[in-house]
Amino acid sequence: MMPKTTRFDAADYLDTEERQVAYIAAALESGDANFVRDALGLVARARGMGGIAKKAGLNRESLYKALGETGNPEFGTVMRIVHALGLTLSARPVASGQTSKRRRVA
Repeated sequence: MMPKTTRFDAADYLDTEERQVAYIAAALESGDANFVRDALGLVARARGMGGIAKKAGLNRESLYKALGETGNPEFGTVMRIVHALGLTLSARPVASGQTSKRRRVA
């Protein structure tokens, strides 16, 4: 007999603003665009996609598409989502001893 299981959803564990902010911050610090997109999507789902879409000026389907597994949202869309989540982005110097893995080609 197979044991009964439930589908794991990380959004269920992002149940406080502190956890949500920490998760998005970790994604941003990783420098991985896919991780950032996924983190924004998880937090948006945890808070309610419909409400976040409305605050961002997007329809729900567009938000799901932008933050989906194959989504590649424009930076303007990311900023609208971040703002709808009540967050801001900021910059700070990289800690000493760490360098960017990517080099910009002129």
